[in-house]
Parts: sequence; structure tokens; C-alpha cells
Amino acid sequence: MGGSENIFMLTDIIGTSSCIASEDGNTLHTFLSMKLCNDEKVTLDFSGAEDITSAFLNASVGKLYNGEFSHDHIRASLSVTNISPDDLYILKRVVDRAKQFYSDPEVFEAAAREVSDDEPL
Repeated sequence: MGGSENIFMLTDIIGTSSCIASEDGNTLHTFLSMKLCNDEKVTLDFSGAEDITSAFLNASVGKLYNGEFSHDHIRASLSVTNISPDDLYILKRVVDRAKQFYSDPEVFEAAAREVSDDEPL
């Protein structure tokens, strides 16, 4: 069944309309990961999804860029529909940051340590 395309309701996958918690993002990540491993094309329908946070998107879509799949494979296999322009902007930022982070995580970790060392408690 490789190469088939399916539309999946985000709210059905995570069981809620609130897309806030990273735990729900992990549920979506597991689902997407399984589909991409099976070479399935996935369209994620955001109809009814509310309160979409970057934490949710980092845990779900951002983690796909951790080396598990190539950027080209993700781009060719995953699309979204019925997502608001504001939420699409957040998603694009999450994807851009994930690509940067997973390409050189040591740079990000060093920057985080430097910032935390400079901040008074």
C-alpha cells in the first residue's frame, strides 16, 4: 500500500480539539512516524483543532526532523489542510527551527547554556 495518500483528522488522532500538550504532540508524532515509515502520504486535516501551540507542534512534527526521516521524505509525504494562516506560520517556524536544531544540536545547547549562565536567579 506504499505511496497511498490519506486524509486524517488531527482531532481524531489525538482525541481532543486542544492542541496544547506535548503529550498529545507525542501521540501525533507516533502516528505520523508510523505512516512515514510505511511510505504513506499523509494529509493532516486541522479542522476543529484549537489552541495550537509550538510545544505541541515541536513534539509532533518538529521531532520528525531528528534524523528519523530525510527532509525530502517528510516534504513529499506530509501535507496539511484547513489550518489557519496564524497556525501555519507557527508550524513553519517549528519546522525551520527543528531543521536547524537537528542539523547541529550542540550549537543550540551551547547557546542555551550561555543564556542560562548569564541570567540572574
